[in-house]
Amino acid sequence: MKLQRMNRRALTLGALAVSGALALTACGSDDTSSGGGSGASTAAAGNIKCDDAKGQLLADGSSAQKNAIDAWVKQFTQACGVQINYKGSGSGAGITAFTQGQVAFAGSDSALKPEEVAASKKVCTGGQAIDLPMVGGPIAVGFNVPGVDKLVLDAPTLAKIFNSKIKNWNDAAIKKLNPDATLPDLKIQAFHRSEDSGTTDNFTKYLIASAKTDWPYEGGKAWQASGGQSASGSSGIAQQVKQTSGAIGYMELSYAKDGIKPVSIDTGASAPVDATVENATKAISDAKVVGTGKDLALELNYATKADGAYPITLVTYEIACDKGNKAETLPATKAFLRFIASEDGQKVLSDNDYAPIPDDIIAKVRTTIDGLN
Repeated sequence: MKLQRMNRRALTLGALAVSGALALTACGSDDTSSGGGSGASTAAAGNIKCDDAKGQLLADGSSAQKNAIDAWVKQFTQACGVQINYKGSGSGAGITAFTQGQVAFAGSDSALKPEEVAASKKVCTGGQAIDLPMVGGPIAVGFNVPGVDKLVLDAPTLAKIFNSKIKNWNDAAIKKLNPDATLPDLKIQAFHRSEDSGTTDNFTKYLIASAKTDWPYEGGKAWQASGGQSASGSSGIAQQVKQTSGAIGYMELSYAKDGIKPVSIDTGASAPVDATVENATKAISDAKVVGTGKDLALELNYATKADGAYPITLVTYEIACDKGNKAETLPATKAFLRFIASEDGQKVLSDNDYAPIPDDIIAKVRTTIDGLN
């Protein structure tokens, strides 16, 4: 038995010499993964091209894609033996870590700003950081209101809730949108992200696009409204909403489970739109590539009123150097990015409450990854 366990461990880790702390972190990441079917994992692992991938990769960034990354890492490590430690500290932290040369790639729910591209040139020898759209999905607005299983809200009402203008669940504006619900006389506990977050950026872009009068802020990764409470990461928001009566907060859909109910959004379409992968995919399919050169930054329509299109969506980008990636991590970085952009890799997304990137866009991503050097 002891020998069998050792063989299994050797197959999984590829006999890599990693520190106990890093191995522990990776195991922890595996445990937090929402996973996928074991049959799908085996099939995908058999199709992964490892090429010259070896060693270990450090990465950081978007917590919204953390569950997808964990599922991908399980399959990639099984196939290639490369250890990947993705922290999921938030988009802002990920980009900072990347521009300081601390990680091989980063994840961000917002495209790079000009000043971030400029900073990246110090670590991308002869090149710069580029945006590779890899993960799509709805930002669910989860709520915990006793006695209420279904809740409809629109952009102006959401803006007033998160701007501390609507403070009770039986407010007239909420009643008007939910005439059949028994809304309690209960204080609203609105939770936002404590750290710079691409999820915050996308959520507030929706409020700006659809309720500018009630959301008089510029937007960005940092939360700008006063009031409310904060928590770290999508997982932190989800935990607070789950355990706090009267709570509401925004999080990536894969975190809206275990008792958290997502709000349906009244966009002005023929019916309120639920936060589902299918409805997010419909919205993301209208995205336009606005990046230049090898950069594939997208422009989303947060004010869509199309039937069945969920407007509060995000696209997570993997950030890498187009040129000048570190020689020791380039093979593993390319192999991992190539896998997650592949048909098998994108299938993992729909298995885990994420939306795959539209075919025409992901095809450009694959070509760009092949050219990284």
